[in-house]
Amino acid sequence: MTVTVPHTVLPPTGTQRLLAAAGPRLDEHERTYGALPAIGPGIIDELGLAGVDGRGGAGFPLARKLAVVAAQSHRTRGRRAPIVIGNAAEGEPASRKDAVLLERAPHLVLDGIVVAALAVGAAEAVVVTSDRLAAHVHRAIDERTTRAARGASAPDPVAIDVRPLPHTSFVSGEAGALASAVAGGRGLPEDRIVRLAERGPSGCPTLVSNVETLAQAALVARYGAGWVRSIGSVTAPGTRLVTVSDVTDPSRAVVLETAGGAPLGELLGASRLDVAEPRRTRAVLVGGWGGTWVPAAALDATLDVEGLAPWGAAPGAGVLAVLDDRTCPIVVTARIAAALAEASAERCGPCVNGLPRIAEVLAVLASGRPAADLVGEVRRVAALVDGRGACHHPDGVARMVRSAMGVFRDDVQAHLGGRCLHAGGAR
Repeated sequence: MTVTVPHTVLPPTGTQRLLAAAGPRLDEHERTYGALPAIGPGIIDELGLAGVDGRGGAGFPLARKLAVVAAQSHRTRGRRAPIVIGNAAEGEPASRKDAVLLERAPHLVLDGIVVAALAVGAAEAVVVTSDRLAAHVHRAIDERTTRAARGASAPDPVAIDVRPLPHTSFVSGEAGALASAVAGGRGLPEDRIVRLAERGPSGCPTLVSNVETLAQAALVARYGAGWVRSIGSVTAPGTRLVTVSDVTDPSRAVVLETAGGAPLGELLGASRLDVAEPRRTRAVLVGGWGGTWVPAAALDATLDVEGLAPWGAAPGAGVLAVLDDRTCPIVVTARIAAALAEASAERCGPCVNGLPRIAEVLAVLASGRPAADLVGEVRRVAALVDGRGACHHPDGVARMVRSAMGVFRDDVQAHLGGRCLHAGGAR
């Protein structure tokens, strides 16, 4: 791939890359990044060298997704042109980073969609997001259309539409659910034998990618893999957006752009949230509500696959939800489990029966009422739902509650005895 960088625009430096522009307007975007260069046939390889991975939670390499969609498009000889879907549903309650990105850098997302569409030969692209955030994307598309109509720039080579979701839930951002919604379906996760990359609900090869991932692709297209890897770690190159919040109040969230592989404690400190002060931090829910609890002893771990592996965690959607030392972790875990059980699509047995049962048992444990082998029952049901759902929602709940049983072992034992180690907990 030959990267053509406008000579008048220097690449952003430091950790402000995705959020480097002064504002969301097209002129501010181009003053910071310049125009998107021509996209050559080597763009997929360049994205692979840059190590761009999925930022919606799964962490799957973008280049591999693109390669599968492009190969399927070639096999069908253009009879079913691929579709690209930018996922900004952000149903994860503890995440705010996609919202910040669409509010502050919508044109970088649109550029990334163009890059992905050209890489796979897509004829159609759609951004799926909430009603509120759809307005930001519409405004950005209108700016680009108006400029092209005046002859001041070439039009985007692919038509980009915006599909607002009337309401978002935890499972509405699942790839299959989004593809179903775009195709006019019910927008619910379903068991799939054929991968979306081969044939989505519309019958076309379908690429679903988080909007942060796509924005990263726009940077790679401009500056190349070497520039991306000039910051961050070997296994987490470049920068990423991280949401830090109080686990009891996700509305109090701070979004940071940080170098890949930054230590958890450093990120908590950068958030300047009271709950994130090291002396007050009891544990962190890493990756989102369907993530993994890690103790304060893990604050030296880096936010990458390698650094979190010893704790059984992964970066996920870049969420750090902090629990302080005054809050009962069993009560919090029970509330999260109940919310996740309510958020299911009720499409499979694990969600219809398993998640409500987990929430029920945790509610009893949180109350401190005597009952036989509550911990054993939680582990038994978690094992039954794990890996058996139509999507990965049940897996996340199972992972979260299992980690809670281990990290908060002392609190579990106290609740089994009818008491709580924290004010306001079980009586």
